[in-house]
Amino acid sequence: MSLIAYPVGAVLPEIQPAKAAREWMDRTTQQFAYRCLPLNIANAYGWNLINPMGFFATWSGETGVDAIGIQTDGGEPHPLASSHFGSGVLTFGVGYLFRTEPGYGLLASGPLNVQKDALQPLAGIIETDWSPYTFTMNWKFTRTGRPVRFEAGEPFCQIYPVQTHLIDDMMPEIRDPAEDNPELYKRYREWSQSRTQFNKDLKVDGTEAKKQGWQREYFQGKADKDVKIPHHKTKVRPRPFADKRKQSEDAD
Repeated sequence: MSLIAYPVGAVLPEIQPAKAAREWMDRTTQQFAYRCLPLNIANAYGWNLINPMGFFATWSGETGVDAIGIQTDGGEPHPLASSHFGSGVLTFGVGYLFRTEPGYGLLASGPLNVQKDALQPLAGIIETDWSPYTFTMNWKFTRTGRPVRFEAGEPFCQIYPVQTHLIDDMMPEIRDPAEDNPELYKRYREWSQSRTQFNKDLKVDGTEAKKQGWQREYFQGKADKDVKIPHHKTKVRPRPFADKRKQSEDAD
């Protein structure tokens, strides 16, 4: 499965494989946030576009394109960030024309599970299997007069592939679990009861739950104590973009 980035911008942000680490997760008690496997997988799901220059951005609250002030560390204009749309939207150029295989597009958002006070990332899905157009990464201010910081080397966008027609093809239904899938429902009830008891025991010194600290069944990919799911993932490993331009230059 290919994902191609064609450089088209005057300034190109570095593209890096997304990482699971988050500063706020590092600061949680005993780093307990990393026990949430779905959170870890989402954090590292795809690739990050990296901000090349540190800056502050502030919104006055007006709707015009001049209502956002951008102050870079060196005082020069930022090569990627601008106020383009107005209405408190901060825009980053991505610098690349992306190409995916037929039926696949890219979801572009802010780095997943990263928060910025007064600024909210906007997400978009782009049909990169046919489009000859690039796109922008946009953030919406939620408060006025609050300077928001982007560090040099900080991700400003996360991209990952999606199947563009998957939602249309889905046939969502609500069913009675006891009637439709009694075995699954039985497993759920057993887990729910054990979870309730575990949380009670967690508050009592000397219990097995207190020693364990947290239940690991999902993290370990166990549907129950005796069944381990072979395709369960505890990590995703996005590959770095290979620069094929160097091969062309060497051939010349």
